[in-house]
Amino acid sequence: MTGTQGAHHAAGAGGATGGGMPLAGRLRRVSRHARVRELARFGSVGGAAYVVDVTVFNLLLLGPGELLADKPLTAKVVASLVATLASWVGNRYWAFAGGRTSRPVRELVLFLGVNGLGAAAAVATLAVSRYVLGLTSPLADNIAANVVGVALGTALRYVCYRWLVFTGPAHPADAAGRPVARAAPDPTR
Repeated sequence: MTGTQGAHHAAGAGGATGGGMPLAGRLRRVSRHARVRELARFGSVGGAAYVVDVTVFNLLLLGPGELLADKPLTAKVVASLVATLASWVGNRYWAFAGGRTSRPVRELVLFLGVNGLGAAAAVATLAVSRYVLGLTSPLADNIAANVVGVALGTALRYVCYRWLVFTGPAHPADAAGRPVARAAPDPTR
């Protein structure tokens, strides 16, 4: 092999940019890193919303005045609604900011629908625990609603947020995963 052939062979093995990882591999790696960051942000927003949900639920059941002490399902619905508002802000403007569309009302309606399904999972597990299994202690209520129900709802929410709600074009990223400004559209086209 001549020097020129060897250099060409090395460039072919290393991808379009010469040595190192091929471009397709680098793009997959950036995409993987972007997905991990997105999941971490989704988890952070979800964690904050979870704290809001559990706090409001327990305040309504056990807190001052025990406003809904004899209505745990209603307390769970109210707590889920408050947590949904907190989650909307965090997911729209941080976790899935790159996927926002130009139709925020559509996103909000879908977001509320998805969260309704997620909340229904928590309420359903609480209902099964209470009324099918006969578990009526505050600990049983919390495990059913805030552990099992929230886990099921969280999985459902992530999939739906990613594929139904925040479907706008993702912002391009550089090799380090930082957002890159897009070129302005060509006005002559």
